[in-house]
Formats: sequence, structure tokens, C-alpha cells
Amino acid sequence: MAQKKAPRERPGISVVVTTYNEEQNIGPCLESLLWCDEILVVDSYSSDRTPEIVRGYGKVRFVQRTYFGSAAQKNWAIDETVHDWILIFDADERCTPALRREIEELLARGPDHEAYTIRRRVFFLGKVIRFSGWQHDQVIRLIKRGAGRYPNRRVHADMKTRTPAPLLKNVMDHYMVDDFHEYVLRIVKYSHWGAAQGWREGRRSGLKEVLGRSAWRFLRTYGLQLGILDGMRGLVFCMLQAYGTYLKWSLLWSWRVNEKRGIAPNLPAFDESEETWQGLEELDEQRSPEPQ
Repeated sequence: MAQKKAPRERPGISVVVTTYNEEQNIGPCLESLLWCDEILVVDSYSSDRTPEIVRGYGKVRFVQRTYFGSAAQKNWAIDETVHDWILIFDADERCTPALRREIEELLARGPDHEAYTIRRRVFFLGKVIRFSGWQHDQVIRLIKRGAGRYPNRRVHADMKTRTPAPLLKNVMDHYMVDDFHEYVLRIVKYSHWGAAQGWREGRRSGLKEVLGRSAWRFLRTYGLQLGILDGMRGLVFCMLQAYGTYLKWSLLWSWRVNEKRGIAPNLPAFDESEETWQGLEELDEQRSPEPQ
């Protein structure tokens, strides 16, 4: 009688989690990731109980680093990990059991790709947002070392990979909004960073950007992307997205006005370290074309 082959052992996997004042989220996030072989939490000097909670997990390596944006923080953290496969999470995200099984089975049988995209199931005040544009939310979060890098952007940076990153079947949960007031403050912060990115890139803003982009953001998410079907949550959520767009372009417009008056904007700090952004040019050169 033929003997059954022993199951193939999967390669080690490191997970990176970035945090700042996430005492409500960090515990459940880490609990969902304890199956990983290495957990690295990179904190931006939280002032709440986040560091205390993280240090309660003996398996977790906790470091603190000044925050220059999500892309800079994650690139730096990737370079600090020890395993060849790297999973990337934010503190308000959870790895579902189905996603864990899929990743472990994928790595055990030998992946066909160097990077993978994961869909996010977005929660707004405790309920899933089914539409409003977020039904298509997906991010590249599982990579082999050297196969991906975040571009030099202060906010909303999508990872670049040298090969296509196919979509996994299962989702991660993203508890994006649990506190409305905190989320509004986050939108203001992101709008400031987005305007700063535009300033660095030499972009300008006027009527088309301030009015046109804001109105289109609402019409697209609430109408074309069916936010209306999310009820009151959809209305509030889509208006918040449009508000963020309005703030970003209005802020950039105000800076250009003040530039003519000799007043410089108050920009956030950017990570100017070459090491943080190393490998991006090589990825552009090596990137395979998307299949037709």
C-alpha cells in the first residue's frame, strides 16, 4: 500500500503591523495574526495604551519610529523582517480564518506568483459598507521579499510590484470607522498630506479641482457606485469622501494664493532617506506587462 506523502511545510512568513493610538484595535488585530512566524509592530510613538498592549504579546517585536507616511513606514518595516514572505496589515484590519487558511495553503504548495492582492471588507460604525465604491476595495498585501515596494508618497500609496499580483479568494476585515469624530479628524489629516504631496509635485488647484473633483467624488460614489443602497451610512460616508477631496484641493489652492504673497505652506515632514525608497527604480525596470 502506497504511503501518503507528508504535507509540505510552508515557508516562514513575517507580518508587519503599523500603529498609532490604536488601543481599541491592536489587540484583535494581533490575535488574528498570531499564526504568523514573525510579528513586527512599528508604532509612531502612540500616546495611548497601544505600546502597553503590544508588549503584552511575547511573540511580537515592538519598535517605534517617526511617522513620515504609511509608505515610508511600511517600506522601512519590510526591510526589518526576517522571512522571505511578508504580510502587511494596519491595526484596524483583521485576518479572517478563511484568509489565513488560503495563505498557508498557498505557501505550502508553492506560490505561482511573487505578490498577491487581498480584498477588504469595510465596516462603517459596525456595519459592512456593501457599495459606495468600497465593494471593489483591494490592496497588495502579501509579497515575496524584493518583489514589491511602496512609492514615495505621503498618503494613499499603492504598492508597486515587478509582476502581476493576482487576487486571493478570501477577504480581510477593515474596521475603518468605529468613531465618527476620529474619522473626520483623520480625513482632515489625510487631506493635508494629500495637498502636501500635490505641492511637492508642483500641482495647481482651481475651480475644476475644488468644485469639480469634489462634486464628481460624491456623484461617483453615491450614484454610479451605488452608495445610495447603503442607506444613511452610504450617504454620510460618500459625503465624507467628497469633503476630503474638497479639503485637499482647497488647501492646495490656498497655498498657491499665499505663495504669491510670499507665505510658504506648513508642510508635514517627508522621509528623505534613500534607503526607504531603494528598489523602486529596479521594480519599474523589471515589471512584467499585464496579461492581455
